[in-house]
Amino acid sequence: MIKKLIASVEKEIEDQKAKKRLKKARKLLDELSSPEGLKLLGKGKSLKKALKTLRYEEELQRLQIELVKLQNWVYENNKRVLIIFEGRDAAGKGGAIKRFTEHLNPRRYRVVALPKPTEVEMGQFYFQRYMAQLPNPGEIAFFDRSWYNRAIVEPVFGFCTKEQYEKFMQEVPAMEHALIDDGIILIKFWFAISKKEQRKRFKERKTNPLKQWKISPIDLQAQKKWDEITYYRDEMFSRTHTTYSPWIIVKSNDKKTARLESIRYVLSRIPYEGKEDAGEILHPNPDVVNRYYRNDERID
Repeated sequence: MIKKLIASVEKEIEDQKAKKRLKKARKLLDELSSPEGLKLLGKGKSLKKALKTLRYEEELQRLQIELVKLQNWVYENNKRVLIIFEGRDAAGKGGAIKRFTEHLNPRRYRVVALPKPTEVEMGQFYFQRYMAQLPNPGEIAFFDRSWYNRAIVEPVFGFCTKEQYEKFMQEVPAMEHALIDDGIILIKFWFAISKKEQRKRFKERKTNPLKQWKISPIDLQAQKKWDEITYYRDEMFSRTHTTYSPWIIVKSNDKKTARLESIRYVLSRIPYEGKEDAGEILHPNPDVVNRYYRNDERID
């Protein structure tokens, strides 16, 4: 009697497992049967990669809808938002900015990627050319690199003197405090990438004709100067990470995850209207995005 009862329970468990497997298989089939799924499979992607891409695109779209809501709130309330993207070369800053802005109203945001300073600008107050690019009321400004060029790139490659570097490091916390005190919502991202992953992405840039424009003389030296860049990066974190203007570290060896989680962080940080309807999708993964801490184990 007991044996029959056990066998009956085991059969019930197996039946439930089979139902769950069937339900999961049907869901996967529905996903892959969509026009987007068929397109990915037609490109030769494996089932696993096609599913991963589909789910990434779906999640990205949900987050981008929230970004549109955020932008409307910024505009309607005359807020000013400044998001700085810093990181080593090939860390994925530009790709992340592209996903942030993809569906935003182009009249209400700006992407700022300044070239090297002119002779006139070199004689100006260092922050002057960046001040001209700050967001206006109702606007979001995305800085693809920023005044932090003087914290890492310039001293590593000899583009500034020791005195200029030291003056900058002393001035920047007070300058950012003044911006925040004036009402600007400031977010500072550092996209972290491993040396191995950076090497891989540089190699791809060299072989992909659509990405060759991204290669610069400085890029070619990035691997050789890895340790020197690391030293100045740590100095930057140590001296410019403050309670009012913290550095937010984004682990970006996985580009798609970095994009989703950085968007999630911005959405979680700003109290825009309709935010409560988004639910749990606004909680960033702390294993991917987190504040800088001196004892953190970093991938870069």
